[in-house]
Parts: sequence; C-alpha cells; structure tokens
Amino acid sequence: MTIRLNADAGESYGPWSMGRDAELMPHIHLVNLACGFHAADPHTIRRSVALAKQLGVQIGAHPGYADKEGFGRRSIPHTPEEIYNLTLYQLGALDAFCRAADWPLRYVKPHGALYHDMMQRPEVFAALVAAVADFNPELALVLLAVPEREALIAQAKQRGLTLWWEAFADRAYLANGQLAPRGQAGAVHTDPAQMMEQVRRIMQGEPLTTLDGGEVCLQADLICVHGDHSESIALVGQLRQMIEAA
Repeated sequence: MTIRLNADAGESYGPWSMGRDAELMPHIHLVNLACGFHAADPHTIRRSVALAKQLGVQIGAHPGYADKEGFGRRSIPHTPEEIYNLTLYQLGALDAFCRAADWPLRYVKPHGALYHDMMQRPEVFAALVAAVADFNPELALVLLAVPEREALIAQAKQRGLTLWWEAFADRAYLANGQLAPRGQAGAVHTDPAQMMEQVRRIMQGEPLTTLDGGEVCLQADLICVHGDHSESIALVGQLRQMIEAA
C-alpha cells in the first residue's frame, strides 16, 4: 500500500466547534471520525459522513475514552472487558451512519489516550483487537509505526486483522518510536518546513532526530495531520502533492 494522508475530524459537539473539516477533508485520503465519546454528537457524525462521501474520502472510526472534558487525552482505568465494550459501542454508532449514507466504514484508529494505551499496554491492545475482529474482521486497525512490531502483527493475524502503521507530520518522536508527550517542549511541530522535512524523511526511510537525543526510522502506511492544528491545515495540500508525487 502506498503512503496515504489521514486526519482526525468530526470532533465538534453541539454549539462547540473543533477543527476546520471543510478545509481539511478535500486534501486527505482517509478521515478518522469521532464516535461520540471523546467528541462529536449524532448530528456532527451524520454531517461528517456525508462530507466524506461527497469528497470520496474513506472513513475510519476514531473511538476514545468517554472524556469530553479532557478531549479523550486522559487515560481512564478500565478492565479489558470495558475497553472491548466501549470500542464495540462506538464502532456500532458510526457504522449506523455509514450504512445509512451507503459509504462504508473501512478501518479503526483509536483516539488520544486510548491510542497511546494500546501501544503501551498489551491488555488494551488485545481488547481492541478482539472488539474490531468481532465487529468486522475486514476493518484494518491503525497503530503507531513503532520499530518493534512483530508481536503485534502476530497477535492481530490470529484474529484475521490487517494492521496499518501510522506516522505523524506534526509530532516529535522519542527514540523508541513513541510520540513525545504533548506536555514536553517541542512535542508538537509548528514550523511548516520542519513538518515537510519530517514527512520526506519518513517516506525516504531516513532517520528522524528524536527529542530524547536519539534517532528513529519509521516505516508507515499512513501519515497523520491534526485537524485542530492550524499549521497542519495550511500545509495539508502540499503534503498530499508530495506524497502523490513520490
């Protein structure tokens, strides 16, 4: 699979507006839509699905912890069964709108703290694999493009799941391939030239300099930009051109 561009969207809620989806979505190949727990409501979900279909953008579910106040970026203690249940619930909600619009759900990318917990806690990863596989094993599961991935691939393969590996245009990394914590200085890139160079290096298999003084090479299927990041939105058209010219 060639590298494709994805972004989080559909994260508004009631009168509260998040992101600039109408500007962002024409430039991406895939969109990760919030499912109602960390953000979004039924009206936002329906509008987002309709916009994605209109633009020919593939839809992925973006389930997270039930944490609207913290935008899903706070880890909430859950048993594996609870993580399975909250994931299955959110997949069903988004899939209902996709079915009504006749525009299928294609993949799952956990949001925020759930995404990071998945990459750092085996029991969370196992619960997510089980939920996606039981819901629809044809959906891909998106993971952070860490260097050590053999065990993750083997576990997903046991349930018949395909994994897609994701790197970020606008986030700094640590030497182990994990994202630098948002609270750390320099964790979020704001320089467009720096973001373009990071994507170029990922595409060419060149090492990135990490915030903890090391280097890491990333092999990725997807490049993510954040829809709540103004510099990323300004750059997304150029990123797509660079990706498609490679």
